[in-house]
Amino acid sequence: MTRDDVAADALITGGTGTGVGSMPGTDPREAAAVVNGELDLAHLVELPARGIGADMVGRMAAILIDLPMDADTWGYRLAARGSGAARSARDFLRVDFDAVEELWDTAGFVGTARPFKIQVAGPFTLSASVELPTGHKVLRDRGAVRDVVASTAEGIGELVAEVTRRLGAEVIVQIDEPMIGQVIDGTVPPLTRFDTIPAVPVVEVADALRGLVEQVGRPALVHSCAPVRWDLIQRMRGVGWSLDLTTTTTEDLDGLGNLLDRGDLLVAGVVPAVTAERRVRAESVAQRLAGLTDRIGLDRKVLAQSVIVSPTCGLAGADPGWAKAALAICAAAGELLGTDPDAL
Repeated sequence: MTRDDVAADALITGGTGTGVGSMPGTDPREAAAVVNGELDLAHLVELPARGIGADMVGRMAAILIDLPMDADTWGYRLAARGSGAARSARDFLRVDFDAVEELWDTAGFVGTARPFKIQVAGPFTLSASVELPTGHKVLRDRGAVRDVVASTAEGIGELVAEVTRRLGAEVIVQIDEPMIGQVIDGTVPPLTRFDTIPAVPVVEVADALRGLVEQVGRPALVHSCAPVRWDLIQRMRGVGWSLDLTTTTTEDLDGLGNLLDRGDLLVAGVVPAVTAERRVRAESVAQRLAGLTDRIGLDRKVLAQSVIVSPTCGLAGADPGWAKAALAICAAAGELLGTDPDAL
């Protein structure tokens, strides 16, 4: 094992809190100040309220390599050349990086190898969301999907290099795949009801995502706030999973037990992504996760080793005050898990 391998293994551990990605508002400096002020595991903020090129899918117009994207009232579409959507996405991304770099420089974090998370739309959710020039979803063309996978991997590599150059950070890559279940089940809405999009076998999805992660060569998480796909998770060892755990079934308990027992990271989405109806306390969040490991039958030390606390999903739809409070709760709950989980 190389020094870099050791650093990567030590980089992504439990006992902390993080965010999923998006935040409310349109001010990148304000959002970055909240995220970096509340979290030890901060992340590159997405601000969808800014419009085209600022949401999860639109940001990929600035990340994909040799696959130009355009946008109009219909949404996003692969294009023959660069577009206004791509220019907007690049401008937003540059401003977001500037905001973080300024904060890190002031705090003395630059060059300290502090962990930092970036998020990208996964290739299957992207293929299910973006159209080909013909109007069909990219997902309908398996060759085009392979191109998206390759372009995403190359683009992530350049994004990681940019973070490393600007921040001197140890980068964690989050791959957002909220539509992965629809892709596997063949329920992605087609152009017309006569033009169905075939399901992509879970084995093919797992192989493609594993290949992407291997090519990126950084600690990776797959995030989805949709119903958990244990059939996919079982086929992808060595990858962390960011999941909504607000409802759990017996099947989920078995899956969570297998995930944690094999040593993979769980980013537990347990803090509401919108303003809570009643007060949420870090202690109760940590106790809930401790109770979950008790039900599974695992030693609570796994909470400090392999569990990170997060909101259930992105915070773009939250009140700004709640967004800040939710991240603070995640951080405090994570600290409780990492300090003495047996005392919870």
